[in-house]
Amino acid sequence: MRFERVPMPEAVAARPRDDRGYPVPAITPWQDGLPQFALTDHDRSANCALERLCSVCGGFMPRGPVWRVVGADESGAIAAALAGGRPYRNLAPTLEGPGHRACMLYAAMVCPYLARPNARRRTGGQGPSEAQGPATALTAAAVRGAVRGGEGAVVGFGDYEYAVTGAQVLFRFLDLVEFLPHESADEQLPLLQAELDSRAGRTAGP
Repeated sequence: MRFERVPMPEAVAARPRDDRGYPVPAITPWQDGLPQFALTDHDRSANCALERLCSVCGGFMPRGPVWRVVGADESGAIAAALAGGRPYRNLAPTLEGPGHRACMLYAAMVCPYLARPNARRRTGGQGPSEAQGPATALTAAAVRGAVRGGEGAVVGFGDYEYAVTGAQVLFRFLDLVEFLPHESADEQLPLLQAELDSRAGRTAGP
């Protein structure tokens, strides 16, 4: 699905755009007036972690669940844990920060790397393998150049932890609360639309 057809959360619509009209995530650095989508800005990511801001829209995330998009390996691990009636917890850190539910559903649909199982993330950014040795399977989604793989997912967690170093901002997610798998992220469209409609209803009030 072309990104112009994906309904956009209001806060994402307020983000700066590139020449194609793509909204630029809050953690994306700029160089010579152009967004560098393949990179993550350390200071922007650190600010999102410290101030509890969405890594997509940059807006505040109230206390409570946060969401992220995961690749095939972590999606498979979550599915296996749920099928076996086991709690899921991934202690491996990731460079990918949290966000609002609507923002992560939107990101899953419009980001080519997140939306398609055969997509490959562009090289040039710093992933775990470049900073701390080989990445584990469950952090492979954060490695530039990695293929997303089969079934991805938008996943909700009760909270997150973070560590800010001079070179990286690392996140760890706690207490699984929602698991929304997809082969193609277009499958998330009804959930995104329902989330946006629910937000609009809450804003309008009685």
